[in-house]
Amino acid sequence: MTRPLSQTLARLAGERATGALLRDAGTLYLVDGVAVHAESPFSPGIGWLLTAGGRLPVAVWQEAVERAGARCAIARALVDSCRLSTGAVEIAGLSALFDAAFFVLGPSDGPSWFRPGVRHWFGALRSVPLRELERETARRRRYLEAVWPHPALDTAPVVRRAASARLPRPPVRRAAVLDLADGRLTPAGIAAALGRPAFHTLVDVRRLAALGHVATPSAEPERPPARPAPSAPPDPGAAAGPLDVATLRRVRDALEARL
Repeated sequence: MTRPLSQTLARLAGERATGALLRDAGTLYLVDGVAVHAESPFSPGIGWLLTAGGRLPVAVWQEAVERAGARCAIARALVDSCRLSTGAVEIAGLSALFDAAFFVLGPSDGPSWFRPGVRHWFGALRSVPLRELERETARRRRYLEAVWPHPALDTAPVVRRAASARLPRPPVRRAAVLDLADGRLTPAGIAAALGRPAFHTLVDVRRLAALGHVATPSAEPERPPARPAPSAPPDPGAAAGPLDVATLRRVRDALEARL
């Protein structure tokens, strides 16, 4: 496809398309013109978020994959087996969708193409309109720019700068990210190691860079100013369109609790 991404998404939504939109940074899965899942090498997958985060034993996840993966119904299998509540699966699915979509729908000069009929093996209990997903992705990008406007940090290995008594001590959550800044792991690698969504880790890395704890890959100012973060933390579920208010609140509360 050579048309702009927004036009492509609008056409797929209008056609109520089912399939996979493939781009350089990952894949977006649609059912009847709405987004149900996304995958990106820059974002931990749904299985990793559930197991590494401690919400689900690895053996239980593997059992669900073997039993329901071929039917693209893992989400439903986890609920039906009483391993996770419907709300917990919804939150995990939406978190993974918004997390990977941030990269999939990002700026790219590469080609995009659509494979009709392809379904994601996890399945879905909730969906998000493409227009709302695109809007949320843009909001997240603006949020990161407000924290520290250096997008190269999002994919480069995270390099810790020399410790200094002048630097403010990071909070516990951010300190865990800093501890893994060994010059080899990227934000995606750190997110996977901690069992956290990638976007939350991007926010932490940019804040650490703004404060001077982490090196900015290029064009770093001599004295990185500590930019104040926006007053509200990023809310990956805020633009989820047709979701009911109760679900949005569960998504917001669960995700903000981990920031």
